Amino acid sequence: MPKFPLVPVLALVATALGTAGAAMTSTSPPLLTWPDLLRRPRPAPDTTMGYGTDPFQKVDLWQPKGPGPHPVVLMVHGGCWQTQIADRTLMDWLANDLRGRGIAVWNIDYRGVDRPGGGYPGTFADVAAAADLLGAHAAEYGLDLNRVVAVGHSAGGHLALWLAARHRLPKSSGLHTALPLAIHHVISLGGLPDLAAVAASPDNGCGTDVIARLVGVASPARRDVFADTSIPRLLPLGVSQTLINGENDAIIPMRLGTGYAEQAQAAGDAATLIRVPRTGHVELIAPESAAWAEARRRIHRAFAR
Repeated sequence: MPKFPLVPVLALVATALGTAGAAMTSTSPPLLTWPDLLRRPRPAPDTTMGYGTDPFQKVDLWQPKGPGPHPVVLMVHGGCWQTQIADRTLMDWLANDLRGRGIAVWNIDYRGVDRPGGGYPGTFADVAAAADLLGAHAAEYGLDLNRVVAVGHSAGGHLALWLAARHRLPKSSGLHTALPLAIHHVISLGGLPDLAAVAASPDNGCGTDVIARLVGVASPARRDVFADTSIPRLLPLGVSQTLINGENDAIIPMRLGTGYAEQAQAAGDAATLIRVPRTGHVELIAPESAAWAEARRRIHRAFAR
């Protein structure tokens, strides 16, 4: 599995940190960079399994000690929906943290828009298949399907929310499945739920062109390309949601979080936006960060319901 390529990401982060740094005081600790995270010793999952023939159609299972049944976090990495930017190994440190706390992690990968077969419908079909594979293997690995929380970072925040919204897809959608895996809570870490808003926001770190590659081309049979891909079009989800965004995240503008939270609340969903000070995009997936401590609290709260 390829490692996280630094060149394209650092180009984004350099601009972001310059903007975010202006909002930090001279006495504040510097924001984390990608090398700060990636140079750490990398933990390893317990099991890797495939759901297709592509090298990125894989899932890593991080399994706690003991017989279970264990609650499960279904984890979705970001990377602007592009395989060249990130793969599932970006989430290894969070997965290891949860495994040590008695929580199983189903860390999924998928073909990005830059991968043959990615985009629409492939990227969405991949995350759906990877999620449903959890249902097929739950009994084998002692996983509790009554306690499943989806956690996604950046573009993965959008995909985690989409997995929770799949039951809302119309039968006319090519992405519809009859019995999708049930998600009981979603945590979006600096996510991009509203694809139309992202496409209209040139200041977001993923750019705008990627959205067209993700949602596909309109046709007489599919006039609204956001209807089965963008989360606001699928509201209400009927699933509680927590959005955790960094106050100093200049890659994902805060309005993309606040705007979606307002839409979800107006539709009747239980959606909470948490703004974390002194936090950029990398802190959101650093296990020692205040943002991740809040995410863990929300995970445990969801499992206790």
